Amino acid sequence: MTISRRDFLMAMQAAAVAGLVPKLALAKGGEGLYDAPKFGNVRLLHLTDIHAQLLPVRFREPNVNLGIGPSKGRVPHLVGSHFLDHFGIPTDTRRSHAFTYLDYTEAAEEYGKLGGFAHLKTLIDQLREQAGAGNSLLLDGGDLWQGSGTAYWTNGEDMVEASNRLGIDILTAHWEFTYPEEQIRKNLSAFKGEFLAQNVFLSDEAMFMGAESYDEASGRVFKPYTIRELGGKRVAIIGQAFPYTPIANPSYFIPDWRMGIREGEMQALVNEIRENEKVNAVVVLSHNGMDVDLKMASRVTGIDAILGGHTHDAVPQPTEVKNPGGTTLVGNAGTNGKYVAVLDLDIGNNGVRGYEYKLLPVFSDLITPDADMASFIQDVRAPYMDKLGEKLAIADDLLYRRGNFNGTMDQVICDAQRKVLDAQISLSPGFRWGTSVLPGDAITMDDVMNATAITYPETYVREMSGADLKLIMEDVADNLFNKDPYYQQGGDMVRVGGMDYTCDPTASMNGRISDMRLDNGERIEASKTYKVAGWATVNSRAPGRPIWDVVADYLRSEKTVRIDKFNTPTLKNVAGNPGIEDYAG
Repeated sequence: MTISRRDFLMAMQAAAVAGLVPKLALAKGGEGLYDAPKFGNVRLLHLTDIHAQLLPVRFREPNVNLGIGPSKGRVPHLVGSHFLDHFGIPTDTRRSHAFTYLDYTEAAEEYGKLGGFAHLKTLIDQLREQAGAGNSLLLDGGDLWQGSGTAYWTNGEDMVEASNRLGIDILTAHWEFTYPEEQIRKNLSAFKGEFLAQNVFLSDEAMFMGAESYDEASGRVFKPYTIRELGGKRVAIIGQAFPYTPIANPSYFIPDWRMGIREGEMQALVNEIRENEKVNAVVVLSHNGMDVDLKMASRVTGIDAILGGHTHDAVPQPTEVKNPGGTTLVGNAGTNGKYVAVLDLDIGNNGVRGYEYKLLPVFSDLITPDADMASFIQDVRAPYMDKLGEKLAIADDLLYRRGNFNGTMDQVICDAQRKVLDAQISLSPGFRWGTSVLPGDAITMDDVMNATAITYPETYVREMSGADLKLIMEDVADNLFNKDPYYQQGGDMVRVGGMDYTCDPTASMNGRISDMRLDNGERIEASKTYKVAGWATVNSRAPGRPIWDVVADYLRSEKTVRIDKFNTPTLKNVAGNPGIEDYAG
């Protein structure tokens, strides 16, 4: 009997899943990729910012992630070759493809898609089995229930069931809070794990009126922490939800809730846990964004590790941050289910003695999907497949989103608004979620929903002065490039269509944006008015067509989508910044 190399590899992968060999990765470039032998006595598995992606995806990492002031040249503000050099990752490998934008199209065609809940299930089950019963937890940092068509149409309930099947033990939140409170509580009641958020409080008025809360005395809406016995040790997990949800997203979904970084409350809580709970380690499951986590780690003492999310930074090794009480590890586990972070802790009676960390890319061609999870995904998507599967147009360019300024998928959204809504200028939020489409591939309604599926999708067209346009641009730039991380909200620059501008990220508020011009070269004047289209307005419930309908109409009319004009800013004072490569603006 003879057996082909392909059949042999498939058989070996199946054996690996069954636990007969110690690794899953056996195809080209994958040898050893999933080796994660147990270290110490506690294993924490960390996912974050999955954005409702049940299937394997393509997601291009940024070529622009500028660090300004003290963040310049510091993780996570490294891209491309600078990133690979810093972390010692060889070029032209699976890992270099997973972590950077370099040669993205060619590498994506060679290595395929990443993530997918059926593949995650297989890998996570193996990682937990390696740690031994009762020695591991699966943590999710939030942005789990939003980001796909099925999540939108099921109010996130598809992702709640998927997370139960995956075995998520602990969850915190951000986009979860863009459903109405009634739906949030319904989803949480169906979630089999624990939901934690130390920094969500009732407003004074809501407290007075007796609104529902976890703790009436403090006004905390949710349980702030939990204690778990792992590997014979007591480990505290604290939840930290996204601090700026009522500013970055509509507050009318959760009008009674107040958030914020709440550094003082965090320090008081850590002190209380250390003094009263007799724990051996304290870990924060955070959705602050990595720069905020780095600052918090330098100021709040008593935390052993912060496992963070929100900014979609895939960081292969955590940063060790010194503070007056010792050292805190700060990591971030990327997005879209592309990665599983593995933090192994060696914990003694007096605390953490050592650690090992791996951020494992989830290559779907190297991991046999879990059959039960795959069946569930097929069933949950089945009612919507006629709509999701519609082929709207062919991509002539690589379509991607992530990056400090415009992305080609964002440009398509902006072009659609201008054409369908008949506007001179278009604005689109700098969301960091949204999957990628390769040149030559069909753009489906599934792809459009992956880039637009939010609970406030209405579009608008309004007259706006040049002065107001500049004010909007300056405000978003200050959020992105403020030198104090506590004033950053974690998104990217507002995307624009029909206009170009110059940006100096190193300047101060009201000094970063200049030379705003229409595509025809005409300077945008402060006193003139312009017809502007946009979507995702957080302070208005004005009716309008959902953005996905606008984009779908545009794509159907275009048939083949080309980026004829890429509206990226001309940058000043960023030469030599390792957070930018191959920039065409």
